Amino acid sequence: MLHLVLFLVFGAICVAGAVNLLAQNHPISSALSLVVVMASLAVEYLLLGAEFVAAVQVIVYAGAVMVLFVFVIMLLNAGAEERTQGSRVALVLGIPGVLAGGLLVAWVLVQRTNTPEVPLGALPGFPKTIGALLFHQFLLPFEVTSILVLIAIMGAVVLASRPEPKMKVPEKES
Repeated sequence: MLHLVLFLVFGAICVAGAVNLLAQNHPISSALSLVVVMASLAVEYLLLGAEFVAAVQVIVYAGAVMVLFVFVIMLLNAGAEERTQGSRVALVLGIPGVLAGGLLVAWVLVQRTNTPEVPLGALPGFPKTIGALLFHQFLLPFEVTSILVLIAIMGAVVLASRPEPKMKVPEKES
């Protein structure tokens, strides 16, 4: 019972952090809200018995990726964003899309309520197995992802660099 209560509490914290992430005007505040979301997800993983995934969530995502996000935000010198009225297309297509998606998720949850429970530790998930899969079977996607992150950092540096002012050449007197 305690696990269920903690799961629901941290699920609510995760949802509240995600809503706060979208509601913030300043990018740094949004990044900090994303840290809250990732930390609460790590606790959710702990409650589900996936200790390795929880550790990776904290170390990689809440740690390294968020430091990268904050670094890029600081590098781009992003200030508070201005609010607009929004798009009519987003209202016309977005609200029915969210409702349809919510109904689909609710329907799937209702259909899957009779599935048997899986005891903790029954599924493979030892760090040695995950590492072997990551660095043997999934090595190419892992390396492609790291190259994409490197390209994103280089793009941010190029966007943030200001062109050097051209020096005026003194005119020669005739």
